[in-house]
Amino acid sequence: MLQTTTISFLEKLAKNNHKPWFDKHHDEYVAAKEDFEAFAGDILKSLADTDPVFKEQKAKDCVMRIYRDVRFSKDKTPYKTNFGAGFSKGGRKFTGAGYYLHIEPGDKSFAGGGIWMPEPPLLKAVRQEIDYNLQDFTNIIEDKKFKKFFKKIEGDQLKKPPQGYEADNPAVELLKMKSYVVSHNFTDEDITGKNFVKKVAEVYTSMKPFVDFLNGAGL
Repeated sequence: MLQTTTISFLEKLAKNNHKPWFDKHHDEYVAAKEDFEAFAGDILKSLADTDPVFKEQKAKDCVMRIYRDVRFSKDKTPYKTNFGAGFSKGGRKFTGAGYYLHIEPGDKSFAGGGIWMPEPPLLKAVRQEIDYNLQDFTNIIEDKKFKKFFKKIEGDQLKKPPQGYEADNPAVELLKMKSYVVSHNFTDEDITGKNFVKKVAEVYTSMKPFVDFLNGAGL
């Protein structure tokens, strides 16, 4: 479970998103970050129960930086108002599919994953995998365990079928996707509850076939 002080820090940061405040409350940030890293470590252990690739990974290598890249953004606030962690077979910088955890006050937390805006060669490979194995993919995303947590695959879509595919292709709506991601929301009460690790683990278990399928596209 996450400490309520961690959520409280993020709430205060959202209201005081500037360097002088952050510097003054740096000790609170360090404590919150360590709490989140410990939680990420518990998630890694649960993932390792079903996939040995996670056994040697360290939580600190999965946790995202809190500092925002503002170079090309109109929003110049320097800090993210959430804690995030990415879990994948190749570590945080892996370009394929994986799992993601987002912790943000205001009932904005979620667990999910998949593959977000992959580079053209990988996206082409994923589309081909879906086209060749549509029934297998459909079985995964229509499974009752999957649908218990995920209503739909999220992400931007092309207006027309991608190059090489016709409009009457039975997989055309899936092939138009630019990303293949899913997410399940959690309340603030959920994330500070004693069963939160178990709840996240259940979400990730339900989406493992989805992640494995996406990573089957030449990864």
